[in-house]
Amino acid sequence: MHLALEILIVVLLITGGLFALAGAIGLLSLPDFYTRLHAPTKATTLGVGGIVFSSMIFFSFGNKSLEVEEILIMVFLFLTAPISANMLAKAAMHLKVDRMEGTKGHPWDQ
Repeated sequence: MHLALEILIVVLLITGGLFALAGAIGLLSLPDFYTRLHAPTKATTLGVGGIVFSSMIFFSFGNKSLEVEEILIMVFLFLTAPISANMLAKAAMHLKVDRMEGTKGHPWDQ
């Protein structure tokens, strides 16, 4: 495998890992339901997308064939994560979940 491909794979893995970490930290530290829903949905979608894309590049060039399964995983992920977050937010609005309900400062202080 060429050095340029290996560097691209490493960059995608690190970037995907950082996005996933940012989503996890946002889920833990943001104050209310809606912002906790937003952070992992956006960041983790990009994080897992980067990791799956790097896997697709690695195995496609290693096997000399295009890996269709990983493309399907990325399409499924990019379709289902925003739709499920939208459904959760609409359900919370229907149940009249207050934006700042139950927040008493930073969650780590409780």
